[in-house]
Amino acid sequence: MNILIIESEIYLAQKVVSRLLDDGHNCDFVESPNIDNLTKDYDIILLSTSLPGALCKTIIRRYSDSIILLLVSYISDETVTDPIKEGAKDYIMKPFIMDELVRKIYHYRECKSLRKELQTLREYLDFQFSDVDTSGCILPTTFPILIETNSQISADKLSFELSRKLNLPMRFISLSSDYWQKQLNEKFSGILYLTDFHSLKKSAKENLIKYIEDKKCILVSLEKEEDFPYTRVEFQKNDMMVMSNNIMTINDYVKMMVLSYQSKYPDTELSKKLGISRKSLWEKRKKLGIEKKK
Repeated sequence: MNILIIESEIYLAQKVVSRLLDDGHNCDFVESPNIDNLTKDYDIILLSTSLPGALCKTIIRRYSDSIILLLVSYISDETVTDPIKEGAKDYIMKPFIMDELVRKIYHYRECKSLRKELQTLREYLDFQFSDVDTSGCILPTTFPILIETNSQISADKLSFELSRKLNLPMRFISLSSDYWQKQLNEKFSGILYLTDFHSLKKSAKENLIKYIEDKKCILVSLEKEEDFPYTRVEFQKNDMMVMSNNIMTINDYVKMMVLSYQSKYPDTELSKKLGISRKSLWEKRKKLGIEKKK
């Protein structure tokens, strides 16, 4: 990491620089900063609040994308409260243990990295769900819930929407994996999202139903289920003509692909991806009763 230390106590600054260099970081030290000379970007700013308040505020705003930790001699509105309101992340009291400063640096770097990763994942999910139409279906807030559907991604979207609505984390467990029972027994206080319920044998389904009686749990099945005693939601997509364990006919496959992708690709590209001519695509539409979307 690139780290800038702004500190008037030279001995303290040198001690900090020495420790951070030993940890493999790049460090610059400024005793009396001139804001016009601060042109380099840094990951971390260690800022002494012994500087005039106006200068601290200017530095914090200049490095608004960096992690700013305050080095303070005493706690007051001017040294702690106001700088944190401006965007500083935290403070540490002088004199401090060097390990504690390093711990704060790594803690806030990890937090920043996790926030970036979370934002990326949220944007990716929004992109994945953008073409998934689940209008008219909202999951209830009473658990456990079984979703019977022919569209796994639709169940995913509905479950994410409920998770956000309730502000609860969600753990994904595939019941077709070899480790689902171990995962299910791990301590977790959010929503358990269990896919592939249809893949279980009858006895395993019965045991699972008893286990989740008092848990915040969403089950997903790509088949009709019998004897499910809790809340049941059915969501079927008209353009999905095959359930999980059925073999599709060639005509059914072509129909599903055309219905799914004709709004994304022009006929020339769609027919190419299907390995047929544009004329054959036109004939398939006519034969299978597929209405071309405009």
